[in-house]
Amino acid sequence: MIFVTGSAGFIGSNFVLEWLSQNEEPVISYDKLTYAGNIENLDLCIRDPRHTFIEGDICETDKLLQIFHEYEPFFVINFAAESHVDRSITSPKIFFENNVIGTLNLFEACRRYFQELSRKQKSNFRILQISTDEVYGSLSTEEKSFTEENRFKPNSPYSASKASSDHIARSYYSTYSLPVLISNCSNNYGPYQHPEKLIPLTILNLIKGIKVPVYGKGKQIRDWVFVKDNCEAQMKIMKEGEIGEVYNVGGDNEKENIEVVELICDVLQTIKPSTRKPYKDLISFVEDRPGHDFRYSIDNTKINDSLNWKPNESFESGLQKTIEWYVENDLWVKKVLEKSGKF
Repeated sequence: MIFVTGSAGFIGSNFVLEWLSQNEEPVISYDKLTYAGNIENLDLCIRDPRHTFIEGDICETDKLLQIFHEYEPFFVINFAAESHVDRSITSPKIFFENNVIGTLNLFEACRRYFQELSRKQKSNFRILQISTDEVYGSLSTEEKSFTEENRFKPNSPYSASKASSDHIARSYYSTYSLPVLISNCSNNYGPYQHPEKLIPLTILNLIKGIKVPVYGKGKQIRDWVFVKDNCEAQMKIMKEGEIGEVYNVGGDNEKENIEVVELICDVLQTIKPSTRKPYKDLISFVEDRPGHDFRYSIDNTKINDSLNWKPNESFESGLQKTIEWYVENDLWVKKVLEKSGKF
């Protein structure tokens, strides 16, 4: 039995679906169902007898303990987090409440549960804290990619909250000998991503024929990993990673934001040709956001060498699949936007 928090969010739901497609072990899904958590993301496994969904908040330590006692999971994977940087700038408090206090309460529940396990059960138990490359700060074009040895230099309330949650995870490993692993991944993209994020926002705005906002001149650089590849990496880390270690996960796909937007225009034109003006005419450069990091870049050497993981998708092949998914799943998009009050 595995326990997955944030299971109705973007990466969490993809992980649950991928896990069930490859493993016989049942999954307990746990999600607060905020604006970014959508139960529809789990429609493909809703009737699977190996899957149980529980609505709940990782801040509820007693509820978590009750679930642990009832289902006795041996893996706990924490995807639960507020994750949109723009929202963290306008509403930072909720990011620290969910990402810091929530992580603390989850790890406290894990600590209390772990203490009750037999020696054999303890040897099989693992907790994976899912984090981001944004905790490392920003790079120039000349600087080397982030390794696991880079010190934390978060520049937004979001990345500061995630850095704090990583420190909590590490402290529970060091202080209480909890079997903790940490993963820091680069920008994910793929099916079920909330339409407020760059790639789905661009796809959907283009289809509607409305402006696509691009911060500054769009020269910010991000490393992109297809969500299915990231889920494969997290399964590798959970099953085979060394307790107490940190693993960076990237897609080996550094792209300027404007390059990403223009490529979406080109691919969408082949899938759903524009009946109005050319897609690229909808690109609109807007004022940059405060504290906008210039470049993120992940060095995958550690996970490549120690766990034999590499991404399968090129950015172009993953983007093709992503655009096709959003074009074909307009009902999902409508439901998500209605829930967010943006439809």
